[in-house]
Amino acid sequence: MSTGRTGEAGPPGQALEGTDPHRWWGLVVIALAQLMVVLDATIVNIALPSAQHALHMSDGNRQWVITAYTLAFGGLLLLGGRIADLVGRKRTFVVGLVGFAVASAIGGAATSSGMLFGARALQGVFAAVLAPSALSLLTTTFTDPRERGKAFGIYSALAGSGSAIGFVVGGLLTEYLSWRWCLYVNVPIAVLAVVGAFALLHDRPGHPEARLDVPGVLLGCGGLVAIVYGFSEAEPRGWTDPLVLALFAGGALLLGGFVRWQTRAPSPLLPLHIVKDRDRAGCFLTMMLAVIGMFGLFLFMTYYLQVILGYSPVRAGLAFLPLTAAITTGSTQISARLLPRVPPRLLMVPGMALAAGGLLLLTRMTARSSYAGEILPALLLMGLGMGLTFMPVFATATSGVAPRDSGVTSATVNTAQQVGGSIGTALLNTIATTSAAAYVTARLRTGAPKALVVPAGVVHGYTVAIWWAAGVMLLAGLTAGLMVTAKAPGHGAPARTPVAESVG
Repeated sequence: MSTGRTGEAGPPGQALEGTDPHRWWGLVVIALAQLMVVLDATIVNIALPSAQHALHMSDGNRQWVITAYTLAFGGLLLLGGRIADLVGRKRTFVVGLVGFAVASAIGGAATSSGMLFGARALQGVFAAVLAPSALSLLTTTFTDPRERGKAFGIYSALAGSGSAIGFVVGGLLTEYLSWRWCLYVNVPIAVLAVVGAFALLHDRPGHPEARLDVPGVLLGCGGLVAIVYGFSEAEPRGWTDPLVLALFAGGALLLGGFVRWQTRAPSPLLPLHIVKDRDRAGCFLTMMLAVIGMFGLFLFMTYYLQVILGYSPVRAGLAFLPLTAAITTGSTQISARLLPRVPPRLLMVPGMALAAGGLLLLTRMTARSSYAGEILPALLLMGLGMGLTFMPVFATATSGVAPRDSGVTSATVNTAQQVGGSIGTALLNTIATTSAAAYVTARLRTGAPKALVVPAGVVHGYTVAIWWAAGVMLLAGLTAGLMVTAKAPGHGAPARTPVAESVG
């Protein structure tokens, strides 16, 4: 198995793909699809109160609007990535776009909570097909290091800022049209992307002679679903709830069986040489930890701006725009320019340190903090840090992978994001609510007025959780510094030599 880092030619055909005159327009198509998938993870958040009222959801059931999507998306990503490798990335890309659009239209027209939950789950299924196809198309289209840096800079800017853009778009659509348009908006985006895909994207044929690893699908996807579901249920039920513990235990057993099976499967769902590579494993782990920390920002700032500071949905969404601009700047103007010249970890480690610094600034916020003086500097630091980190993570994790494994490798990067998001949501929200309850109880016993204590307690809970998020960010930086040892790609040098293709 070849694990060379630099200086050797990539697989046959890459040079031709690298000179495709339409490749930059193809990037626009890929970026549209990626934006739609990432944006949809948060665009519904701001619309959720309106949807809950319209469809008469209970407080206990409303979480399924979010959970149904993340469960299907996170649990089926490995399957989606392997399908892309077997039948062709362009074909699965188009199927994913069409299916996502149909599911979005069903959700927008939902007349009951069950119909909306089902549509969101269906969105997650097609997102699991679409996301790895998009990233692997990008990987095989751009192979020149300088062009690859620019392309991955744009892609990672969307991956990092898509959630923030979702808050902006969700606020505008909910306030001026209807919550239903938070789902309908995907239809025109998907139509544009499908037309562009047929006109602009090229791909190698798939490998239909290879068989799908059915036991691997059942073990791997089942384990991921159990773990993601366990984290989503930990938030309302608590970490010691029997169902939560059973889901974690069952997920761990299934994933253990999955790893054991992959060592002897004739056509493994996830060839283990992909995760045994030190740089790639470091990127996967860095991505997961970074996303856990990032949710410390998105989750609490949404509620802080609307509930504590009294912002409208639109104003709250617009407050995230500086974060989006900072992520875009960090990805496209800094990381994309520097990656051909410096090792990836020299971008990732400072990036995580900057992001942690932004979170530490937020630990000083109170119920009366000003946006310009205290919140804005933190958002800018956080955005620059995430932009510096995401671009080299995506580029390094997908570099040097055999063409037939690029889909499943891309899926593994996306899986790290989804699992990190699920852990971040459950873990940090639990820390925040527990800390807030303890603060309020202690202050009320002293006779302090409830009208002042409750908002202060909520903000105290947020700041405690953000301390933890900052610590996770620093751990992500340490992971990148110790595990990611890849050299700078260099000017005009080809990407890393692909590891050997899996047999079967």
